[in-house]
Amino acid sequence: MNFEDEKINLGRGSAGEVYRGVLPSGQVVAIKHLIKNNTSSSDSFTRELAGLSRLRHPNLVCLFGCCMEDGERYLVYEFCANGNLAQHLLKGCVVHRDIKLTNILLTEKYEAKLSDFGLSRMMGMEESKVFTDVRGTIGYMDPEYMSNAKLTCASDVYSFGIVALQILSGQKVIELDLDARDQLTRKARDVSLGKRPLSDFVDSRLKGQVDKDDFGDILQIAVLCVAKSSTGRPTIGVVFDELDKVYGNIEARNKATPSTSTSSSN
Repeated sequence: MNFEDEKINLGRGSAGEVYRGVLPSGQVVAIKHLIKNNTSSSDSFTRELAGLSRLRHPNLVCLFGCCMEDGERYLVYEFCANGNLAQHLLKGCVVHRDIKLTNILLTEKYEAKLSDFGLSRMMGMEESKVFTDVRGTIGYMDPEYMSNAKLTCASDVYSFGIVALQILSGQKVIELDLDARDQLTRKARDVSLGKRPLSDFVDSRLKGQVDKDDFGDILQIAVLCVAKSSTGRPTIGVVFDELDKVYGNIEARNKATPSTSTSSSN
């Protein structure tokens, strides 16, 4: 295989270089050239690969197969034309290379898909190394995860809540450490409990032009997501339903309110 042409290089991850390729059928694929410093044997690698290649899920990047040639290993993946999430959300920002937004790829229709699912196991990487490296994203980490190193669905809900609070307050997503996180969540709780005015939390760039009821409802959902104990957090399904209710209220209100052009013509 010849991967010398830099034009086909899509990027570099912890597992190796990624290139753009084309199958004989004309289908565009992403080819990952794996690094050699791993401990897995050829047999275990093949077994893990066989299992992963059978996985099919709309939110996982499809692994088509592999090639092993002269000691080199290549994985052939579905090609996601719009790159990764970090490229879209963090334009112009300096971020740590560890941020895992690069593992979320976007298709032509901007459908999100997780890449490298199961790759650490296939390459013989130590789980402790993979799951305890939180540099650059520490402000998003579930406090329980930081104490016991066990990731759960509730950990994802917590991270979602932090992002939601940052969007509401207008803080930059990547500028967050533990102190900033605690200040953010504490202020959000105080506002949701009525101990501080809503204006203390609204993004200043909005100049107060927000619907207080809608903003308050979303803030309340986000505050529940960042409960210190995982048992106090809603499931992501409940979060979706509550946000959908807020969206429904906004849509109903917009339909009931005549547009400027309609009212001016009457």
